[in-house]
Amino acid sequence: MRRARPGAVPRGTGGSPHARRATGGQRALISVEVGDPTDDTAAGADGTADTSGAAGERRQGDTAATADARQVSKLWHITLSVSGPESPLTEVRRGLEQLAHDHPFLLTSRYATDHAEIRYWEEARDLHDAAAVALRLWGEHRSSAQLPPWVIVGLEVIDRETYHQRIAEGYGPPPAAPVGVHPF
Repeated sequence: MRRARPGAVPRGTGGSPHARRATGGQRALISVEVGDPTDDTAAGADGTADTSGAAGERRQGDTAATADARQVSKLWHITLSVSGPESPLTEVRRGLEQLAHDHPFLLTSRYATDHAEIRYWEEARDLHDAAAVALRLWGEHRSSAQLPPWVIVGLEVIDRETYHQRIAEGYGPPPAAPVGVHPF
């Protein structure tokens, strides 16, 4: 919300401060339909909606096409590998257990004194979003879960179909049957 004195014109509009006052001090309100922002058939030049049959029929078709084109969230299987200087196993385990508590979708963690592997499912629109969230996971939880000062050394992001195809063919990451935090 922008705060300004009454009658002030927002900066960068190119209008003079007296423009609204000259038209009676009222701003015209128009409706804006949701849809393609480049579609200029939804409203005429005067800001009124086009109610002709052809444009109305086309907009109904566009609504269905827009809904189909809209990306839906998918499940992504994440494997995050971290490594660094040796830390006591009890501290590593406690930190990973706290991470599992803070991040409830964590499937399994395997750990040793100098590295760990975290596997979980992430819901995201696309691979880029899933990878971005995964790359932030360790750093964002490092202090709250008191994780070792390790760095990310590996990341695998695969979609659900690929994960299940790998499992069915007998290769790929083993199923996360033992859910929880386990030593290597």
